[in-house]
Amino acid sequence: MMEKVRRDFCIECRKETEYILQKKDIVKNIKDKNYTFEITVAVCVECGEEMSIPGLIDKNIQEIDEQYRKMEGIVSIDDIEKLMKIYKIGKAPLSLALGFGEVTIPRYLEGQIPSKEYSDVVKAALASPAYMKGKLAENREKLTDAAYKKAVAAAVSIEKLFSVSDKMLGGIAYIFERLEEVTPLTMQKLLYFMQGIYSALYGRPIFAEDCRAWIHGPVYPEVYDLFRDFKYNPIDDARFALLEGTEDALTDDERRVMDLVVNTFGIYSGKVLEKITHNEAPWVEARKGYGDGIPSSEIVPKERMMKYYMAVNRKYGIDTEAGLQAYIHDMLDKASQPRTAGPNP
Repeated sequence: MMEKVRRDFCIECRKETEYILQKKDIVKNIKDKNYTFEITVAVCVECGEEMSIPGLIDKNIQEIDEQYRKMEGIVSIDDIEKLMKIYKIGKAPLSLALGFGEVTIPRYLEGQIPSKEYSDVVKAALASPAYMKGKLAENREKLTDAAYKKAVAAAVSIEKLFSVSDKMLGGIAYIFERLEEVTPLTMQKLLYFMQGIYSALYGRPIFAEDCRAWIHGPVYPEVYDLFRDFKYNPIDDARFALLEGTEDALTDDERRVMDLVVNTFGIYSGKVLEKITHNEAPWVEARKGYGDGIPSSEIVPKERMMKYYMAVNRKYGIDTEAGLQAYIHDMLDKASQPRTAGPNP
């Protein structure tokens, strides 16, 4: 499909001409501080001068606003709207619940930029249901019973939903950051591989949670419950704002292992990854005595995972992408043959 030709009136050429959209850096002084912003400009194809076209000023205002907020660490309008959705609370009640004036949040939604102090309060509420519960309790008398009870119930529900460890939340956030679209099945397998490979390379697990040997491979039940509650694409759900920043809790070594996993196992579908885990000793051993269609809640011991991947590391060198790719290749070959608990490094 051909791109639509853009045309408008050029005041330099004194006629309607074709134009192209380009990016341009401008410097603006805000509160005695200079900022460089990248904005969109329309450039006449014939004379090369900038043109004023409908809607461009509004777009530039939006671009500057978004970049300024990011530079200064100020919450966006989208962040505030997510907070309202997460806690099922209106703009005026949210303002009171956070300890602001009643019209503060409505003004922010209209485009007024929050102070750093107030922005940090909104950020804290967005990141922590426990913090939000504290603010609701602190400002209880300012809210109606209905608004208070609805918001507290939402906070309690979210606390239960996000009851996994900080490292696990960080791992989930990191996977989403790198892959963007991830099915629950793929997520489970990637977390499992991260746990096993990290423990083999560094002698300890990343995640405190225990993995269980379910029919479709290793599963972290807490993560399963987390995804089950999301009725739409998880990444589009307002509650996933609670994951933002959780990857900051990860160490460089943990990120390195996660990159190894995402760059290798992450290129396959969840069903392909399931085939690999179905031929690995940790899952096979935990499933002994259970038929293919029989559910199991057996734990896949962290120690067994570590020993298995230590043996795999000695054979393949899984501290490199090349080593992991060789391992994956061999495991997929085995998956096409009668099931074994291979390989036997």
